[in-house]
Amino acid sequence: MFARLVGESFVRNPRRILLAAAALAVGMAVTTAALSVALDVGDRLAREFRSLGANLLVTPQSDSLPLQIGGVDYRPVDEGAYLNEADLGKLRTIFWRHNILGFTPFLDVPERIAIGTDGVDASVIGTWYEHDVSVPDGSSFRTGAKLTHPWWKIQGRWFAEGSRECVLGEGLAARLSAGGGPIIGTTIQLPPKDEPKETGFLRPLIPLVVTGIVSTGGAEDNAILVPLPLTQELAGRPGKFRSLFVSALTKPEDAFSERDPNSMTPAEYDRWYCSPYISSIGTQIEQVLPGSNARAIRRVAETEGRVLTRVSGLLWLVTIAALVAAALAVAATSAATVIERRSEVGLMKALGATNLMVGGIFLAEQFVLAITGGAIGFLFGSLLARVLGTSVFGTPASLRLVLLPIVLGLSAAVVLLGSVIPLRRASRFEPAPILRGE
Repeated sequence: MFARLVGESFVRNPRRILLAAAALAVGMAVTTAALSVALDVGDRLAREFRSLGANLLVTPQSDSLPLQIGGVDYRPVDEGAYLNEADLGKLRTIFWRHNILGFTPFLDVPERIAIGTDGVDASVIGTWYEHDVSVPDGSSFRTGAKLTHPWWKIQGRWFAEGSRECVLGEGLAARLSAGGGPIIGTTIQLPPKDEPKETGFLRPLIPLVVTGIVSTGGAEDNAILVPLPLTQELAGRPGKFRSLFVSALTKPEDAFSERDPNSMTPAEYDRWYCSPYISSIGTQIEQVLPGSNARAIRRVAETEGRVLTRVSGLLWLVTIAALVAAALAVAATSAATVIERRSEVGLMKALGATNLMVGGIFLAEQFVLAITGGAIGFLFGSLLARVLGTSVFGTPASLRLVLLPIVLGLSAAVVLLGSVIPLRRASRFEPAPILRGE
């Protein structure tokens, strides 16, 4: 009998039921799309932000401050500390190893390059563009400036690994070209490590073929970029480097991440260590690179945190607004239904039905509506999330079936919230005045 009463109510009021179901489906569709995008937005935006370059800088703990004038690093190559290139594979063994997207070591050497019969002061920067790093587990990881400095623009091509080739910064190339100096395909000369660093022409002993001209917007525009082993040879520091840029996927900084780990309880430290904060990833890098100091490049990290927080907040605001709108629509249709069925409620009470039974009939109708509208909304919301993912990020958002029970639960909660006032009103109906037509 109970199921029959519920079923007949749908048959007698199809328009109002369809209107309520449509409103609920639209609200749940927007909620599903917003939740799907919100779950993806952190990783997706973090990957998009990696086009800004590295967000961690690793240097030796006891290294001296760099001294650069006009893009030339005048710090003596024998001053300061160095890090071991052989340890870099350990970066892929830390707890958040899969969040390490790339890393690039750098070693600067101030030199006087020979151009014809003249000499020009410039920094020689050794680095990787594309390099395979051996990981302790036997695998390899390809990394380099291509990943950590994606905004660098090259005219020509990059140097080959282990070659006697170089790339000139666009500022240095312009200075040399103005004096009839080298262009792509020509050769410049570098002095060996033992060559005296006196002014004037240096006897050319190390020829380098210019393969390209790079534009970086930084000090590299007035320098020569060469394979890392070459600067290690010039500096007499085989297997060493002086700075490391790391590109890592991180979550936005919050008050908890900014606390001093030494002041945390063991439980708090485990929570901090197992969260991909830039500070916790930096600590894990320091643990596998002895004598290193990892610090965030704040301009990049803070920008990421602000944007991620605001976008996530906007998506949650849209979700709440959609749920409130759906609840108001359900409340309006429920109130109208109760008024229309006033005589039916009076008759049921006159026949002995309790308020609980009457309320149970209306709630059963609403929960059937919630399941139907929630399921339809989930399907349309998943399609909407794919469209939004494609238009904003270039790749569709993945279907998350884990959201289905959440959406159905939210749909039921919206229906319950929207039905509270109409059901309370129905419980106050007195059968006698209703049956008398008052």
